[in-house]
Parts: sequence; C-alpha cells; structure tokens
Amino acid sequence: MIHLESDYNNGAHPAVLRHFLDTNDERSQSYGDDRYSEHARQLIREACQAPNAQVYFLAGGTQTNATIIDCVLQPFEGVVCCDTAHINVHEAGAVEFTGHKVIALPHHDGKLRNSDLRQWLQGFFADETAEHMVRPGMVYITFPTELGTLYTADELRALHATCREYEIPLYVDGARLAYGLAASMDIDLPLLSRLADIFYIGGTKCGTLCGEAVVFPNGNAPSHMLSRIKRHGALLAKSRVVGVQFEALFSPAPDGEPLYLSLGRSAVSLAMHLRHLFVDGLGYKPYIDSPTNQQFYVIPNDDLPRLRQFIGFEPWAPVDATHTACRFVTSWATTSDEVDSLERSLLS
Repeated sequence: MIHLESDYNNGAHPAVLRHFLDTNDERSQSYGDDRYSEHARQLIREACQAPNAQVYFLAGGTQTNATIIDCVLQPFEGVVCCDTAHINVHEAGAVEFTGHKVIALPHHDGKLRNSDLRQWLQGFFADETAEHMVRPGMVYITFPTELGTLYTADELRALHATCREYEIPLYVDGARLAYGLAASMDIDLPLLSRLADIFYIGGTKCGTLCGEAVVFPNGNAPSHMLSRIKRHGALLAKSRVVGVQFEALFSPAPDGEPLYLSLGRSAVSLAMHLRHLFVDGLGYKPYIDSPTNQQFYVIPNDDLPRLRQFIGFEPWAPVDATHTACRFVTSWATTSDEVDSLERSLLS
C-alpha cells in the first residue's frame, strides 16, 4: 500500500530526527533565542538572498495564517484572496475568528487573476461609501495553489505591482513551497523574496514533524512581533523545536543545495512518474493540469475499489454519475520503490 492521501501523513526526514537527537541534551534559551533558531534564520536569509529578512517560527499552517494576517491587518481591514484559497475554504473560519473578513474573488485554475484583483480594487476605492466597508489590507495567494497549479513569474510580478500601487502587502502561503519551487520554471526563493512582502516556508508538509518559517524579506514586520505572536498563543516556549528542524532542512547538502529544495524535487519527480502511470498506462484523464506533487485525475467509479487495494488517496469531487475526481499526493517521504511497485501492481 502506498499512501498518497496527503503530504503530511508521515513523520520527519531522518536528517531532522538526527539533528533533534544530536542537540537534545543541550540547554538553550527559550522563545527562539537559541543558537539553532538563529542559525536557521541566517541560513534562510542566505537561501532567500535577503540579508535583512526577519524570520519567525510557528507550529502549523492555519495557526500561521490566522496569526500573521491578524498581526498585519488593522481592525477594520480584510484579506483578499481567490475563492479556492485555503483561508477561505479549509481553515474553519480561523481568519474570521480573529475579526477580519476574507474577501473572496473568483479563481482561475486555483489562481487569483491580477485583472480581477485590479478591477475589484478600483471599484472599491471609487465607491463613495468605502469608509463604511471592510477595507482591503492584504492580498493572499498560495504557491502552489490548492489545485497544484503555479503562478508564473510574470503573474506574480503583476500581483506585486498592483499591491504596490494600492499600498497593500502581498502574502504568500508557502505550505507546499518546496514542491512549488521544484516544479516552477521561473520562480525561486530569491525572486519570491523580492515579489512578496511576507511568505512562509512550509515545513509540516516537507520534512519536519511540525513547523513553518514566516519570512518578512524586507525586515518590516509589525512592531513587537513576538508579543503579537504570543498574544495568539502561537509563541513556542521551546521554539528551538522548530528552529532545529529548519536548521537541518536549510543546511547545505553535499551538492551545496539546502535539503529542503532537494526534497521538493524528489516529490515532484515521483508525481510525474504517477502522471505517466495514470495517463499513459491506465488512460485516466487529468482533472486539472498540475505540475506539482498534487495530482488530480478523473477516475471511473467502478475502478475505485481496485485502486483502494493499492493506494490511499482522497476523493476530491464528483464529476458525473460514473466518475470522481481524486487527488494523489506525493511527498518528501514517497519513494521510487513504492511508485515502481504500484506501477507493477496496477498494470499487471
């Protein structure tokens, strides 16, 4: 059985666990003042080519989104996203719970289109009653999107330019950032650091037991950020628990590249192997064309019981009376042996 239900149904990469054990007996400062967390921050600054970046470690994605969005927004502001965005669909109203409205615009293959954003902002600020409405205070996107699609560098530049024009920060949810960077033809960490005002590097879905690294690449985080994070119950006393993990992920591998990026490439490569198996071998049609570790296929309902004998996966949405769109997700923990064995089983 190969488990492709999600990319967070596993433990941690062996290098992360080893680093835990190697540093376990050492006493250190709390609340992120330990040397491991500081070294991890420096490694992230170097990978992003952002020497002035401020980096904060939090435990999980929903916690990160709700905390950072609330810390950045004024009480009367909301966050603009597309209607498939994670904060709009799968976070149980966490952002709204902090008192901020999520303003959802139509998605296009999971992406927020700049022309839609610009048109909406123009309409908002042209409205004479705008002072009586929730003011847009942030634009939120995910990279990759909830459907596994990617923004191009030009699309990201366009969103960045619109946000600059309206003086609104652009926030990029990077829960699956490693896989997006691995699949992208033109976006890397340094470019993302130039085009996003805030983003986070997702560890939970790529090699850590838990943890996300929030990056303010220009060093302009809100004042008293630790106090703000603690007020949300998101400041870990043992912050080194996350810092140690990111130190392991961003320490150079033998090839000089951070382990984090190579893990993303491995998962995407195996996702492309799955695509070959499902499309060319089994004749399934893609539900959406995703170049990342999330793969979506239209499966005949009659085939589902047989697939479940060999694969753990997630039914995504009914397509018609006889077909279901299903999601198959590779991760840093997926192995080529597993995919090879699956191919043999399904094609035999």
